[in-house]
Amino acid sequence: MSTTSPRPGRPAAPDHETRRARLAVALLFLTNGALFSNLLPRYPAIKEALDLSNASFGLAVAAGPVGAIVAGLAASWLIRRFRSSRVAVLGTVVTAGVVLLAGLSPVGALFAAALFVAGALDAIVDVAQNSHGLRVQRRYGRSILNSFHAIWSVGAVAGGLMGGAAAGLGVPIGVHLAISGLVFGVVAVVSSRLMLRGPEPASELEEAPATPTEGVASSSTSAPVPVAGAGSDAGARVRRSAVKLGTWGVLVALVLIAASGTVVEDAGNTWAALYLSGSLGAGVTVAALGFVALQGAQFVGRILGDRLVDRFGQRAVARVGGALVFVGMGQALAFPSVGTTILGFALAGFGVATLIPAAMHAADTLPGFRPGTGLTLVSWLMRLGFLAAPPMIGAVADASSLRVGLLLIPAVGLVVLALSGVLAGRRHPLQHPQPQPHG
Repeated sequence: MSTTSPRPGRPAAPDHETRRARLAVALLFLTNGALFSNLLPRYPAIKEALDLSNASFGLAVAAGPVGAIVAGLAASWLIRRFRSSRVAVLGTVVTAGVVLLAGLSPVGALFAAALFVAGALDAIVDVAQNSHGLRVQRRYGRSILNSFHAIWSVGAVAGGLMGGAAAGLGVPIGVHLAISGLVFGVVAVVSSRLMLRGPEPASELEEAPATPTEGVASSSTSAPVPVAGAGSDAGARVRRSAVKLGTWGVLVALVLIAASGTVVEDAGNTWAALYLSGSLGAGVTVAALGFVALQGAQFVGRILGDRLVDRFGQRAVARVGGALVFVGMGQALAFPSVGTTILGFALAGFGVATLIPAAMHAADTLPGFRPGTGLTLVSWLMRLGFLAAPPMIGAVADASSLRVGLLLIPAVGLVVLALSGVLAGRRHPLQHPQPQPHG
């Protein structure tokens, strides 16, 4: 049965190596979600121990995105030089140690410095694991990237529950983070044996047919039309410049869409536990449920995301997602209670579930960029959301209240609604070249 030709329009079944690689990438996304999420429920205790104001704590947390922005552009060079598999695995192992350092920091400056390094590593690991995931997706010939991000959400929920339980049981932060770092570091090392072998196949990326977003070029008009005659050179240059300008415009919109997803994720990471425990009086274990609800709903959205995207297109899914973010957190802040807030974070998490994978996939197929460049730029610049949101919300919280500061979340839902037109609508299943043998 395995040798039967696939039906027209359907990709061939993946081989054993490709299925193993999919499992490996899933394990990497799991560890990436779990490692840092173990630290997040300890934020209230860390903030109190370091005697930080909301604004100071927000600035310290923003050191992570600063590190990501400083180091992010190195990701594509590192991947081409050392392979995405090696970069992702080594970066994950080192991240485990840096997260432990952040949890044990005796002063705010060291806490911020550890988060800076953790953010730098995360930016590089993020591009590497997504790059390897896109490589596996091209072999599958259909959308599977959302499933990897769903596994990331599983890891984030697991890490959040571990951290919340450890905080509730009074487990010392050092012991807790050392155990989680060891466990998930070993998982990352094991995954390295299952990943695709050989150097990054740039030719495979270059040969994969582009799926440009509507507004840049449609599938039937994306190829430039040759114009005869010497006098046409100037006109051709003008057209190429216009296409390039339009492509950069779409890239900016994709960055803003992805950054909107990061703002919502950061709100769950940084402020959910603080808002629930400080403003609404929830206990430490219940306060962790805001983050867990966001990540759990995000997991469900990503599990369903590949099927929804294949059926309705990225554009329609993103528009519904933006509306859910606006309505979900809007009602939570309009009618504040523990229950409505947890529900609001859940709806927001479901709403942003596919935004970052959608922006990454669209950027990776934009014409005119070297392989991996569009993906790297979006992954790098979207972290502006992580950089801007914590100090912005913290400053508003100190001036007014954290409830007012969190109004940024429904606002970014409106941004997604406004910009989602740059994403692709329904399209045919991805086509891909046949896997090349590896020595």
